[in-house]
Amino acid sequence: MPTSNHSQQPIGIFDSGLGGLTVVKELNLHLPNERIVYFGDTARVPYGGKSAQTIIRYSREIVRALLKYKVKMVVVACNTASSLALEVLKKEFNVPIIGVIEPGAKKAVGVTRNKKIGIIATSSTIKSGKYAKNILKLDKDVRVFSQPCPLFVPLVEEGWFAHKVTYEVAQQYLAQIKKAGIDTLILGCTHYPLLKEVLGHVMGLKVELVDSASEVAVKVQELLINKKLLRSRLGPAGHVFIVSDEPEQFKRLAIRFLGGGVKNVRRHHYV
Repeated sequence: MPTSNHSQQPIGIFDSGLGGLTVVKELNLHLPNERIVYFGDTARVPYGGKSAQTIIRYSREIVRALLKYKVKMVVVACNTASSLALEVLKKEFNVPIIGVIEPGAKKAVGVTRNKKIGIIATSSTIKSGKYAKNILKLDKDVRVFSQPCPLFVPLVEEGWFAHKVTYEVAQQYLAQIKKAGIDTLILGCTHYPLLKEVLGHVMGLKVELVDSASEVAVKVQELLINKKLLRSRLGPAGHVFIVSDEPEQFKRLAIRFLGGGVKNVRRHHYV
């Protein structure tokens, strides 16, 4: 386990593609001194339809790659990996590892007024039942309505954040949970906040969209404070971005989303 001597080391974050940049963006706001090593598994995105065994294997490989950069903790920014691989990773690796599901569920229970919460996520995340389990643990009276949205990830990876096709797909996917009368919608994939404009338009102003990225940033901050791992050094953080496929598309979309600061993009080659 890292000690305070490791406080200057970076935070590791991984996702199936560029969705985890929503977490990077929030960490930049909450913890501007921290350095980040981000791994986007762009060669194997999307994760949502893959088996648990495959997701666990991918996640192990990525954590090992991040540990080569001497990261002091790992954030599993991918909801699919959080639901299927998080517990395995926590047991196998000797660094603090946190996921995105628990913070998102806690936020949703805190903001719902009519106790009807919708969840949109990949098929694997929905099938795992982890969001519903976490929600009902916090409030057994909540009714949960789930909807897999497998096409959202490729649409985001294509950069179609507010495309006409994205609106049409969203209207199809969200029809049933909108009809159920939910007042809170969990964006159960870190790609989905990039579609907030579309999702907000389709669901309407009365539905609260819960993006777990900001809640995760708060949890990371608490963990670093508790373990005396906050980076004290001021000045440019110098993030590193690693992708497993062609870096240029990732870099273009990442700059568009983060607003700059995406210079050091490297390609990871699987053995």
